[in-house]
Amino acid sequence: MMGFTELLKNRRSIRNFQDKEVPMKIVEEILREATLAPSASNNQPCRFSIVNCKNTIKALSDESKANLLDDFAKNKASSNPAYVDVLKDENFNVFYNAPCVIFISGSSSVYSLEVDCALMASYIMFSAASKGLGTCWIALGSQIRDPKSKALLGIPDGCRIVAPIIIGYPKDIPAASERHAPQILRVIS
Repeated sequence: MMGFTELLKNRRSIRNFQDKEVPMKIVEEILREATLAPSASNNQPCRFSIVNCKNTIKALSDESKANLLDDFAKNKASSNPAYVDVLKDENFNVFYNAPCVIFISGSSSVYSLEVDCALMASYIMFSAASKGLGTCWIALGSQIRDPKSKALLGIPDGCRIVAPIIIGYPKDIPAASERHAPQILRVIS
């Protein structure tokens, strides 16, 4: 079993996966462990939609890409211009052809939703890494807006996707990029 420091060092953003399905039993175990994540006032607002169908993942990728390009056309500041050419590539899948995507969503009325979902995403990523799986938070994949797509994902009105997490068995694990030392602004004793 991996120690905590080793787990922190081994959790990498993975975008290249083996063509191997992640068993639902493991995904469910990861989600059970992730529910231990803290949330504001212990509200536990996060909900999950799991997609392990390649055709559905591709369709959701295409929808998200179209919405992002539409947003960019309407307001150039809405997106990083570097993504535009990539998003126009019909072969580019925002979910990197991962075998599984976990969409973390919750009620738009929850003030702390982004923070709560970010904590949940971290727990999912660490749990997956401890089981030899790779993950990556795909912000580009959160732009699912079509009511039929949201209904397919089981996301009710008034809720929104915050964190799509791709998950699978990594083809390789990249080395960690250099990290800066902590920038401590002040210590008051």
